[in-house]
Amino acid sequence: MAKYTWREGNVPENLKVTQVYGVIFSRDGRVLLSVDGGKYSFIGGHPEEFDGGMEATLKREVLEEVNIEIENPIMLGYQDVDEENGLPVYAQVRMAALIASVGEIRPDVDNGKTYGRLLVPPARAIELLGWGDIGYRQITAGAEAAKKIFGIDKFSEKEKYI
Repeated sequence: MAKYTWREGNVPENLKVTQVYGVIFSRDGRVLLSVDGGKYSFIGGHPEEFDGGMEATLKREVLEEVNIEIENPIMLGYQDVDEENGLPVYAQVRMAALIASVGEIRPDVDNGKTYGRLLVPPARAIELLGWGDIGYRQITAGAEAAKKIFGIDKFSEKEKYI
C-alpha cells in the first residue's frame, strides 16, 4: 500500500512530479471539484514536456477536463508518494488558483468523459474527497492561500453544480 506524506512548499529537484492538481476557488470561496459518477476529485493531471511548467500544466488540464479557465496558480505543496515497492518516491503537486471563466460543459479532450463541476465550501470538499488528514491539510493550505493571496475573506456555504 502506498504511503502519502503532505509537504508544503516546492518540490525538491530530486523528486519526479507525476501529477499537478488544483485546489481551485470561486471568488466567493468555494472549492471546485470534478464529479465522475459518485467520485469527487480535484482537477489536474500529468505534466507534459510542452507545458513549460506546473502552472501551465494545471491551466491546460483544467481547461481540457472541465472547460474552465483559471488564473493566478500558486504552489501549495506536494504529497510525496512511496509505493513501498523499491521504486523511487515521487511527487504529486497541489496548487491553488482562482476561476477566471466558466465555459460550457463538454467532454474531456483526452478521454471523452464529461465530468460534473461542483462548487462546495472547503469543509464539504474535505468530506467529499474522503482523503483524511492529507485532504484536510491540502484544502486548509488552499483556504489559507485564498485568504492571504487571493483576498477571499468569506467562504460561501452553498453547493452548486456549474
